[in-house]
Amino acid sequence: MSTTMEPSVTVAPAMPVPAPARPAPAPSPTARPRWTDLVEEVRDAGQYATAAEAERVTRIVLSALGGHVIGDERVDLAAALPEEAARVVASQIPATRPLTAAEFVDSVAARIEGSTPATARWDVSSVLSVLPHLVGDELVTRILAQLPPGYALLFGRADLSPAP
Repeated sequence: MSTTMEPSVTVAPAMPVPAPARPAPAPSPTARPRWTDLVEEVRDAGQYATAAEAERVTRIVLSALGGHVIGDERVDLAAALPEEAARVVASQIPATRPLTAAEFVDSVAARIEGSTPATARWDVSSVLSVLPHLVGDELVTRILAQLPPGYALLFGRADLSPAP
């Protein structure tokens, strides 16, 4: 009788296997941006020295806009903005007459101490141009349809309306 010897095999202790990385949860389609994110985007767009300056300009411009956006667009805008910004927009009494884009900029200039039409236009554009990214192009298109011609440039869009 012959015996066959099998080679002995040494097995190393099992190394722990790291759990697979979990993907980050997808943002909820109804998740609101944070106020600080809005202010930071405005700060970057307007190249403001401080977050406080960007926040001040954001409040002034959104309060001016809040009086000129009405109906479903106003409700949808408030729902898409950070809660603090939504309160600023929604707390405004609707304007009795629509302002042209130039009048809108002038109305903002009147609210900012030391502002000129040129600096107010910069401030308005710094705030309004970040809104499409935050609230969506479709809503901005609906808002622009409500406003007199000339506002598209303030939102960072080409104004393609026909000349009168």
